[in-house]
Amino acid sequence: MTADRRTAQIAPGRIPLIGHAWPLLRDRLAYVQRLRTYGPIVQLAIGPKKTITVINSFELLQEMLKHKSKHFNKGLLFDKLKIFGGDPLPVAEGTAHITRRRLMQPALHHTHVEGYIDTMRATVEPTISAWQGQEKLHVVNEMQLMAQGVVMTALFSSNPEREQAQTILDSVDTVFKAALTHAMVPISTLERLPTPGNRRARAANAVLRETIAGIIADHRANPGAYNDLVSLLMSVQDETGENLSDEETMAEITALLAAGSETTAVTLAWLFHEIARNPEVERKLHEEVDTVLAGDQLAAEHIPKLKYTRMLIDETLRLHNPAWILTRRTISSVQLGEFDLPEGTDVMWSPYAMHRDPDLYPNPLRFDPDRWLPERPQPPRGAFIPFGVGKRMCIGDQFSLMEGVVITALIASRWRLRPVPGQTVRPVPEITVHPSTLDLIAEPRNCAVGEYGMTV
Repeated sequence: MTADRRTAQIAPGRIPLIGHAWPLLRDRLAYVQRLRTYGPIVQLAIGPKKTITVINSFELLQEMLKHKSKHFNKGLLFDKLKIFGGDPLPVAEGTAHITRRRLMQPALHHTHVEGYIDTMRATVEPTISAWQGQEKLHVVNEMQLMAQGVVMTALFSSNPEREQAQTILDSVDTVFKAALTHAMVPISTLERLPTPGNRRARAANAVLRETIAGIIADHRANPGAYNDLVSLLMSVQDETGENLSDEETMAEITALLAAGSETTAVTLAWLFHEIARNPEVERKLHEEVDTVLAGDQLAAEHIPKLKYTRMLIDETLRLHNPAWILTRRTISSVQLGEFDLPEGTDVMWSPYAMHRDPDLYPNPLRFDPDRWLPERPQPPRGAFIPFGVGKRMCIGDQFSLMEGVVITALIASRWRLRPVPGQTVRPVPEITVHPSTLDLIAEPRNCAVGEYGMTV
């Protein structure tokens, strides 16, 4: 090996036989943040033989994800997400990924997303209107149901009743948890055993398949009745020139439903947790929403004016990024900076930890939406990656951001969500970083003359 090329070193604290598996499983978030103190790139030992290379440097991440992406596939975590079936966009590789992304991109392009705003508003308003004053809300579940409803209505032309929607939501959660468990303990034999967890995952996957199969059957029975992502998937051709099979279409829809619902919902839950304990942030949000909407129904022309609302979302994505780990695997030997990565190297990085790095963000644990004001110093390019970067950047980023603004503004226009006294909220890193328990009390705003020196 030449002097300017080297191999990443093993992180301190390796334990014989189990390696670093114990701290990674016991206190995941604290551990991935501590790994950043060991240098730009470091190796973890998982068990007696397996290693994972952790990239801490945002410069090396940019190099990997943008300039040398052809040397990597999606890696360990995304292998396990194939439990959804098929080879959908989030886990597809090579030509299949490029083709699927190109065919789905128009439906999720920002110019098309603006047309979903009325549908988003109409979908979530019944849920928000049904809340009762002084009601204790299970916030994560409420946000998940709204986010899932938006995805299903806007992209699938399907709007199940709350009970069925809850069953779908619970099934997605079960499948995600199984995928993470299999990724953290990558022993394929355990995945095939008839354990209670594996049985629950298979049953949940069956519920999802049945739900999506019904949507596809309805579209087939009523050709021409829909103009949505499902009809687009059913009409286009894949990389071989053939139409997607029902199985392939089902996999794409299921993966999009799962990914599109979970991350947006968790972000919104953390956002309202922060608003509830930051009165000045809440005041600024309510003032902006009242001024911009001025009693009118939220519409597309209001979205660009809701600047503080968008900063709230960006700050939540920074401080509470849903992705505590993401993965890649080298498919050929590659050099990142001065480090050699042989073929077959499993790679991991943590957007959550990077967004809390004090070298990149002043006072990183403070929830400060104003840090995104244009006159404030901004983080280095590539140090804020809430939706990833490069050719595998989340295809639904604009949809998710627009949905977040719509839901935040609609709730803030009618309600204050207050903390429950004595409640301790801590982050739980599973497939996303979600709150352990988050109940908030709904209080009607009852806006009146003088609240902010204006008439609402």
